[in-house]
Amino acid sequence: MSGSPATAVAARVLKVACVGNPNTGKSTLFNALAGLHARVGNYPGVTVEKKTGRVHWESQAIDLIDLPGTYSISPRSADEMVAVDVLLGRHPDVGPIDAVLCIVDAAHLERNLFLASQILELGVPLVLVLNMWDAAERQGLRIDVHALQQRLGVPVVVTEGHRRKGIADVRAAVLKVVGRPSHSPPEIYPKPFLEESRALADLLQSHQLQAPTYESERLLLDAGGFIEQRYAEKLDGALSSFLTDARHRLAAAGHPIRALEADRRYAWAKRQLHGVLVHPAQRRRSATDRIDAVLTHRALGLVVFAALMFLVFQTLYTWAAPLMDACEAVQGAAAEWVASVVPTGPLQSLLCDGMIAGVGGVLIFLPQIILLFLFIAILEDCGYMARAAYMMDRVMAPLGLSGRAFLPLMSSFACAVPGIMATRVIDNYRERMVTILIAPLMSCSARLPVYLLLIAAFIPATRVAGGLVSLQGLVLLAMSSLGLVFAIPIAWLLKRFVFKTGESTFLLELPDYKLPSVRVVLYRVYERALAFVTRAGTLIFATTVLIWAAGYFPGDRTELNQVEQQIATSEVTGNADDSPAALQSLYEQRNSINAELMRRSYLGQAGQLIEPIVRPLGWDWRIGVGVLASFPAREVIIATLGTIYSLGGDVDAESAGLQDALKSSTWPDGRPVYNIPVALSLMVFFALCAQCASTLMIIRRETNSWRWPIVCFAYMTGLAYVAALVVYQVGMAI
Repeated sequence: MSGSPATAVAARVLKVACVGNPNTGKSTLFNALAGLHARVGNYPGVTVEKKTGRVHWESQAIDLIDLPGTYSISPRSADEMVAVDVLLGRHPDVGPIDAVLCIVDAAHLERNLFLASQILELGVPLVLVLNMWDAAERQGLRIDVHALQQRLGVPVVVTEGHRRKGIADVRAAVLKVVGRPSHSPPEIYPKPFLEESRALADLLQSHQLQAPTYESERLLLDAGGFIEQRYAEKLDGALSSFLTDARHRLAAAGHPIRALEADRRYAWAKRQLHGVLVHPAQRRRSATDRIDAVLTHRALGLVVFAALMFLVFQTLYTWAAPLMDACEAVQGAAAEWVASVVPTGPLQSLLCDGMIAGVGGVLIFLPQIILLFLFIAILEDCGYMARAAYMMDRVMAPLGLSGRAFLPLMSSFACAVPGIMATRVIDNYRERMVTILIAPLMSCSARLPVYLLLIAAFIPATRVAGGLVSLQGLVLLAMSSLGLVFAIPIAWLLKRFVFKTGESTFLLELPDYKLPSVRVVLYRVYERALAFVTRAGTLIFATTVLIWAAGYFPGDRTELNQVEQQIATSEVTGNADDSPAALQSLYEQRNSINAELMRRSYLGQAGQLIEPIVRPLGWDWRIGVGVLASFPAREVIIATLGTIYSLGGDVDAESAGLQDALKSSTWPDGRPVYNIPVALSLMVFFALCAQCASTLMIIRRETNSWRWPIVCFAYMTGLAYVAALVVYQVGMAI
């Protein structure tokens, strides 16, 4: 005898999707339901984050799936289509959905029911969650939950996610609806529209294409949308012709497509809430209203915003420095310990210069990432992030971006890695991609040592403007601003030709202010830091090891090992026969051998191979090697040049010896390699190039594709080369 339906359900893992508008507390509620069992990744081939959590409720295994916050399931890109495919049960990574949790803001119920009505039409077992119930009560709203449940035909649960209230009720409601008959879909559209939708379904069926009612309706509603693009490829011109005629017929019948869905869904929402939702006789002036009078004021609001941004960037630049120094100190101590127990040779170099340096190259970013996402999580959870985006929208308009792009781009001036990760605050796919691709143009702190070295060595320490302004300071400002200047036309070109959009509107909901939840904030920071270390970190580590191998092999290090042994013996024993001059001679001998080994290495050979390519920029092979070696991190060029010029790898940007070595460097015919045009050419190249493996790896992580880091590397390197070429050639001509 076969088992009961309940037994069959319990025998498999249920799939429950969480959907909702932005700022409804969806992610907070998801975290409360999933606890520490959440796993974060990306759906294959898209930038959409995949967040799932395996839980057990009353011995029933359930996979919770947190879909991106959205106002509507009307997909216009492959990224936005992911949520639709998941809800329709046809995403290969998820499979059929057993229930949907639709989370709405109880204080803005009418507006949030727009999305809920779309989910109801899918015919999936649904639980409507009225979250932020406390905010609705503070506003004096009265909602008859039982009456709303009767009208919609689905369970309605009240929660306060940030306080973990109502969590047990959500679990019970989900288990109750699974396996039950689906609710009746709401009656939204007029009869002429439904007739056109059925005719369209017949057309698709005649071409052996089965489309759910949802998709045939979206084909009519979303002109140029992703679903239309998907089906148009299979029907040639037949679909386009039908849709054009159908939309004309509907417009003639008094149902223009442009306003049909919004008018009908909001009218339906009003009908459902009539007598269910009661507003207070007089709207109270809330704490949010009083705070917004200051924080969104045209003048005072900008002052507060500027102060907050100063605090954020001061944190990234200054407060993170001790933590980053500590990471470097631990890295150095670990390398010294390994060097003391592992004999000199390839294994020691691999461990110290490859693996430990690779791990350090990952961990060095953690302080900035943790602090940046701590601020983002606090600003998001308290409700201020939406206000910041609103105020900066006008500033970002010249780049074709909305105000949400401001924080990621400004964060990239400290480091592009956390800046690119911060693009997750941008819910629009095209805008997020444009921001990711121009963020590396912001002049990060890793470029600063290159600027300081070359400016100190080759830019005259003269003053201009009547002695008020330093020429060296002007050059530093120009180099730090160059990427931002180029970012404006590049963003415009990307929006115009790569991520094409028609007229777009920046829609933003300003949630009520609330005290941020410590639990939610810390969990978000932990989640982002862990995602960076486990995914992007592995790629950064691998790149560092590969660059080490290219710089180490091939080469006979017998003589170097002998010199290293003599130095170690002299330093440990302090032999009186070893005078300071003799020890200094050993240091110089070691540096000279290292320089020759670098020249003979695969990396050195690559530098010599590309010399004909970089010579038009005024560079010799040594600069080429420095540029190649700095791929794991831009500032590595300083140590590389120190090694090449027999000064050792422990030099810095302020090293007088390195500056003198650059000034005295010559071509084989005796001409100096470096002059002002060469210095400017090299600085311009570093200002614009994608010379940072960490940045490219994080782009790979965030876009879930190798395509976009390759595109970023190609366009930025090409741009940097052309700009450096122009600077050098014009400089030499002058």
